[in-house]
Amino acid sequence: MIDTAHLLQPSTFPGITRGRLETLQVNLGFRCNLSCVHCHVNAGPKRKEEMDRRTADDVLTFLQRHKLKRLDLTGGAPELNANFRYLVKQARQLGVHVIDRSNLVILLEQGQQDLADFLAQQRVEIVASLPCYLEENVDQQRGKGSYAGSIEALIKLNRLGYGMPESGLMLNLVYNPIGPTLPPSQAPLESEYKKQLLEGYGIHFNQLLTITNMPIQRFGSYLQSKGEFNSYLQLLRDAYRPYNLENVMCRTLLSVDWRGYLYDCDFNQMLKIHLKIENRVRPRLRDLFEADLTDLPIQVAEHCYGCTAGQGSSCGGALKE
Repeated sequence: MIDTAHLLQPSTFPGITRGRLETLQVNLGFRCNLSCVHCHVNAGPKRKEEMDRRTADDVLTFLQRHKLKRLDLTGGAPELNANFRYLVKQARQLGVHVIDRSNLVILLEQGQQDLADFLAQQRVEIVASLPCYLEENVDQQRGKGSYAGSIEALIKLNRLGYGMPESGLMLNLVYNPIGPTLPPSQAPLESEYKKQLLEGYGIHFNQLLTITNMPIQRFGSYLQSKGEFNSYLQLLRDAYRPYNLENVMCRTLLSVDWRGYLYDCDFNQMLKIHLKIENRVRPRLRDLFEADLTDLPIQVAEHCYGCTAGQGSSCGGALKE
């Protein structure tokens, strides 16, 4: 894989600072049952990095000390971490809303047949990657058979109440462009997703989140191999919208890697651009149980244009239609 991190600094992106912390986003490791082309963390079946129990307990302590009510679990496939269910149960007992960023087909894996039931029992919000409503495009991006598996998993989730009116079980889908383009407008694409999935399979979901592909890790390497890295970066710069700065996720989110080190966002984590606070070079969760992170400068690089291009992009989808 071609390393593109050095191509993103120095940066012309404007300086911004952190607001009030609301969400702790935790990467539980890079092991995954898929190897998607657009993956910005280079996850896959051969990766072995995994958060241990001590660091999972640090996550719980941090949530308590900072009185946070939102835990966002990602990976890889976060469900493959041995501490995933422990972390979910303990966080829910603290009254924390938990999000599981799922690739859907993990629900069909051997040993995970009861996973959907567990998530429903714990009332975990599922944010599921489905990069298109067309089988050909999904299989191209995520591997042959992944679309059929995703449809089967969605039907299973619907039967448990996920995405159904008045159930309270949230099921959101995520769209990523296949190539070096910006996502289309979120609202009309959501309508088309709902139409296609309902008419084709009787599937319901709550919301579609459109997310811009970041020129880092596997997708960055893909762009380099196609000779499109610089042109994609320029596309992001040209589509910069200053009003998106107010709502970028790094203002209210803190990213944690599988070892407990801290970053302003998941993308910075993949680039090893650590959170900067006082004289700490690589702060960890256990170092900052009592720290106030408000007004800290956010570490930026050229990839940040991806979050502010066009309608904007975050882990919660478009920032402004």
